Amino acid sequence: MAGLYLSQLTLSHFRSHKRAVIDVDARPVAIHGANGAGKTNILEALSLLSPGRGLRRSSAEDMTRRPEALGWKVTGLLHSLHQVHEVEVWSEAGAARQVRIDGKATPQTALGRIARVLWLIPSMDRLWIEGADGRRRFLDRMTLSFLPDHAEQSLKYDKAMRERNRLLKDMVREPSWYTALEARMAETGAAIHANRMHALQAISEAQGQAETAFPTATLDLICDMPTQVEDLRTVLAENRMRDLAAGRTLIGPHRADLYGVFAAKNVPAKDCSTGEQKALLVSLILANARALAADFGAPPLLLLDEVAAHLDASRRAALYDEIAALGAQAWMTGTGQELFEELDARAQILEVTEDEGASQVSQSG
Repeated sequence: MAGLYLSQLTLSHFRSHKRAVIDVDARPVAIHGANGAGKTNILEALSLLSPGRGLRRSSAEDMTRRPEALGWKVTGLLHSLHQVHEVEVWSEAGAARQVRIDGKATPQTALGRIARVLWLIPSMDRLWIEGADGRRRFLDRMTLSFLPDHAEQSLKYDKAMRERNRLLKDMVREPSWYTALEARMAETGAAIHANRMHALQAISEAQGQAETAFPTATLDLICDMPTQVEDLRTVLAENRMRDLAAGRTLIGPHRADLYGVFAAKNVPAKDCSTGEQKALLVSLILANARALAADFGAPPLLLLDEVAAHLDASRRAALYDEIAALGAQAWMTGTGQELFEELDARAQILEVTEDEGASQVSQSG
């Protein structure tokens, strides 16, 4: 199978990193260092090599190093499907993020055509017990990993819905104002639902085909809406009076929710223990990665922030074994090098320290 990995990552004035050049090979990368040293900032920079707002969902201005506030730049030498690409992502003094691939300016969506990036960060540990918004974002990230055009459909839907909601808040009742917007929402909304179902099917198959130390999650998409374009358009039109009273659109894919069940115990994920919820998340990320390896032709880049600290020794070793078997370049962080002992020579080790207010990266293995 063709590989997908970074051989070099350069950070310039990105958060705590004034200047860092990281040279690695295709093996997993274990990053250790004290809390606040700048480990997660490396993973955030890597997440910007995929479409979207990155793993922290931060603005371009928030990512610039202080106090200079000169703007920032992330450059990666990406090996993907037997080709090598230079990817540059940057922002100048708080301006919108820009992307270049092989020296040519390109929209963010083009990143999804040359790479797939998945991540698991501590804030996602509350996935099963937080509001539906977080679960939709999680589902859409999974969907985007299979279907890069999913982002464009989502943007078009959101834009049309915002315009429709503005009419609703202004109590506009004339049908002609709504017709074109609802047609656009119906078309993109049905596509969004179909894309999400495609992703869930791929994840389900990947979980069913693998023997793993992590529990299987049965996933279901809860969405009270017609799934065909014409039916959705009709319902949006019929629902205008109810939506006028609410001042917003009450039906559509923006109201969907992801429901998970610990399959072996038949217990809803929200009712599982903290450890079980974490294990279910790891299981889904691994299943997503296995499905992508078959779909894209190479396993994705995996960004796993502080994942080792929340797993016992046996599950930690199992996770490393699965990453190695998958052949993925996983970038993992932890406070101590001992958390990665089970990886041995299968990984390369980076240490991040802080010196005079700037992060320093050194390679120790």
